[in-house]
Amino acid sequence: MADISVTVNMGNLKDLSALLGVLDENLNVIARETGVTTYVEGTKIKLVGSEENVRLAETVVTKLGDIVKAGESIDKTRIIYCVELAKEGNAEGIEKVMSGVVAITSRGKQIKCKTVGQKKYVDAIKKNTVVFGVGPAGTGKTYLAVALAVSAFKNKEVEKIILTRPAVEAGEKLGFLPGDLQNKVDPYLRPLYDALQEMLGMDGYLKLIERGVIEIAPLAYMRGRTLSDAFIILDEAQNTTKEQMKMFLTRMGDGSKMVITGDLTQIDLPEGKKSGLKHATTILKNVNGIGIINLTASDVVRHSLVMEIIRAYERAEKESAKQGSNEKH
Repeated sequence: MADISVTVNMGNLKDLSALLGVLDENLNVIARETGVTTYVEGTKIKLVGSEENVRLAETVVTKLGDIVKAGESIDKTRIIYCVELAKEGNAEGIEKVMSGVVAITSRGKQIKCKTVGQKKYVDAIKKNTVVFGVGPAGTGKTYLAVALAVSAFKNKEVEKIILTRPAVEAGEKLGFLPGDLQNKVDPYLRPLYDALQEMLGMDGYLKLIERGVIEIAPLAYMRGRTLSDAFIILDEAQNTTKEQMKMFLTRMGDGSKMVITGDLTQIDLPEGKKSGLKHATTILKNVNGIGIINLTASDVVRHSLVMEIIRAYERAEKESAKQGSNEKH
């Protein structure tokens, strides 16, 4: 089948330059990922290749062009994600993802959603009182929840931020770890500390800890309390039992918001114990005010080099499977 060509006009050199990237780096990624040859003519980008590949590249360039025109930056990771969305026929969602700031870190860096799933998750947290964010590591479940908690505190929507997780790795009682409570809990809550410190800066974080505005504690310490006017995050919730999850959910008082995050493929509970996260997301799915967002592997925000590594392993596995199949014949 003969090659076809399509031209996309960026309209001006500024937007064209932003789309092309340094030394045409972005354009080269688009060409490689879509399988087309590209040429730049004035403010236009010419795409040449098979009809299927050119149509794919046209969608990607047009959508990325819209993002650039809206003043957003693009990079290799975002381009690859855009190509994946376009291949799935979901390119319409890409502009929504890139728009809107979730929070701003202590250093002035804007935190934005990077995938469609992340956008749905953030929107669900803003809209609902209780949200379950379920998905693999690297999808930004905890990080985005902490960013929204800090934002809610700064906007005076809540008076306190409470972060907790079951210390199942140490046997929930934490009995055999050395040191005082703070030291005992620290290793298991490190991801939460790191996210908070990035949002608030070390000084701001320490001040709020001293004032008791931020509380970080194992799940066992939530029993018997009512948590009002607080943004409460339960992390690693796949390792709660049904009883612990019920205990946690019924702690919520007036003016509070809860976000429960976890990965159902990483359950470390003793055999025979059912995950409280799995149970809760099943029985609460039709309750008003509760949002359940399932993030997937396509929401994992990876460094572009990690994507290349994964692809190399996938190719090797396919080759290995092919050789095994040939040997059988």
